[in-house]
Amino acid sequence: MKAFVYAVTTAEGCSWHVSLDMRADRDYWTDQAGNRFKLRVLEPALSFGQACEIKRKMKASPSSSDMLQSLRTAAREIGLYPEAVADWKLWEWNGTAEGLSEEARIFANRTMNAMCLALKGRYLLMEEFMGLMQHEGSQAVAESPTYFLQLAWIQGRIELEVGVELDRNEGRRWSLLPQTLKGKCKRCGSQGMFEGQAGVEASPVRWTHCADCGGPCAYCEACLTMGRARYCTPIVRVNSTSDMNKVLLADEAMEVYLQAWGLSDVQAEASGLALQFLKANKSLSNGKAQSPTAPRFLIWAVTGAGKTEMIFPMVQYTLARGGRVAIATPRRDVVLELKPRLEKAFPHTQVVTLYGGSEQRWEQGELTLATTHQLMRFRHAFDLVIVDEIDAYPYHNNPMLIYAAEKVCALGGAYILLSATPPEELQRAVKRNRLPHARVAARYHRHPLPEPSLLTCPPLRQMLAQNGLNAKLKGHLAASLERGAQVFVFVPKIAMVEPFVALLRQSFSSVNVQGTSSKDADRSQKVTDFRATSIRMLVTTTILERGVTIPKSDVFILDADSPVFDSAALVQMAGRAGRSAQDPRGRVYFAAKEKTRSQLHARRQIAEMNVIARKKGYID
Repeated sequence: MKAFVYAVTTAEGCSWHVSLDMRADRDYWTDQAGNRFKLRVLEPALSFGQACEIKRKMKASPSSSDMLQSLRTAAREIGLYPEAVADWKLWEWNGTAEGLSEEARIFANRTMNAMCLALKGRYLLMEEFMGLMQHEGSQAVAESPTYFLQLAWIQGRIELEVGVELDRNEGRRWSLLPQTLKGKCKRCGSQGMFEGQAGVEASPVRWTHCADCGGPCAYCEACLTMGRARYCTPIVRVNSTSDMNKVLLADEAMEVYLQAWGLSDVQAEASGLALQFLKANKSLSNGKAQSPTAPRFLIWAVTGAGKTEMIFPMVQYTLARGGRVAIATPRRDVVLELKPRLEKAFPHTQVVTLYGGSEQRWEQGELTLATTHQLMRFRHAFDLVIVDEIDAYPYHNNPMLIYAAEKVCALGGAYILLSATPPEELQRAVKRNRLPHARVAARYHRHPLPEPSLLTCPPLRQMLAQNGLNAKLKGHLAASLERGAQVFVFVPKIAMVEPFVALLRQSFSSVNVQGTSSKDADRSQKVTDFRATSIRMLVTTTILERGVTIPKSDVFILDADSPVFDSAALVQMAGRAGRSAQDPRGRVYFAAKEKTRSQLHARRQIAEMNVIARKKGYID
């Protein structure tokens, strides 16, 4: 996208600006200063990124010739060659007494009010902005998008910033090529040296010819599926969310928010601690931001503890104060599963669900349920952000999604983090008393978590090569079937699923054995059949380590010493057993040739939770 750089001189002095549409700047300065101003506009137009960089470098100059020389100096500092700026010139435009009519001014303000209201909390590329305006039915903005964006920007009602910014150290010579610079995507936070430089690994920020600005331009490949963020294209956001409608309520006991949800005593204890955390966060209580860094509270709950129900009191508390809530979860299927539960729990609240292909993409709601990727389209939008399964793929160890999640909380808001297996960083923060938290060490049925048994077993590839099951493994599998359990069999690789299914069918010919993985189009149906017991044994990968509850099940993890199975994955897979009150003592086996640190850590974590639960009296 092209933009102009210009200086305006008024009675207050001289200042520099970037414009997407000079008509808007003309109308604004005429409205502000009548005919007592002068514009000096640089020709030609530059890419939006270049224009923003030059504006930041410019200082007021006493004469036109000094201004032009300063502009050329600034251009060289951002990497433009002398021949590219040789024909630059400044044209002057003196103000006149004629400006917008009163009717036109009222129309423009009304249009911008509606535009800014729709943009509240959003962080959108230009094509996304146009999609939102189309959804809102704003014909005026659709016809003149740059005019209304520019008018709102110069009035300070919105912010426009480059999609990809370049890291230029002051004093760096203009002759250095752009490819030697570091680029950072403002939307997803990905950064790195541009590819093509010798000795530098390929970067998610790429350099290519751009049809929009007509020159070389940086773009981000990491978040390309969400739209192309570029150096020459602005990202649009509302300048402030500090005017959110907070409802001040009298100070009341937190029990009001706990009683309505039928929580068990262990769930109520955790929710109560989280509510006290929100109440102590003064900004949530009185609508005033206290710190630019949103505080965090961790609910460290065992698998099957009922985390969803535990967040209802915090959601209710925030909504009662006029705040907005976001619940972010890693997977689309979890979003679709949670939607009816939230709509039932909060029937008078507008619930919006966002995921790839969502029909509610541009709707606003008090309660937003989204996949973590969708958070990249928001900035400082929500008073309470609940991040579910912070250790799960694709959120865990994904800097892009972590960056997105950290940007969506409004000033003065707060985060609630949910996990059965928090990352090591958070576990260390808990142990050092640096992170407010609640540990939910027991399930609702008040029975201990099944603690895994170590089963010495040859590697899976060896059993497949010999076309025979290990005798110990076969005996334990048979015992699980005899007691009527559904049997989860986890393997580390997709390629192992079908061969092992065939091997199990040889040994258990009367049992319906099936396999599934992330590449299986029938996965959902097979899980349904497994739950209905028409499938008795299901071989799978870590794709089913979360979000699947089978009332009576045993768990076998083969090649538990595989690097694929870290301690968090082992805990999650073990958590498929013992989830129901009818069969709370399901069996779990870590089958492997060797003991690993991950196995021992997983067993220790499960045992520690049982110790905590017994000490608190939450296990009968």
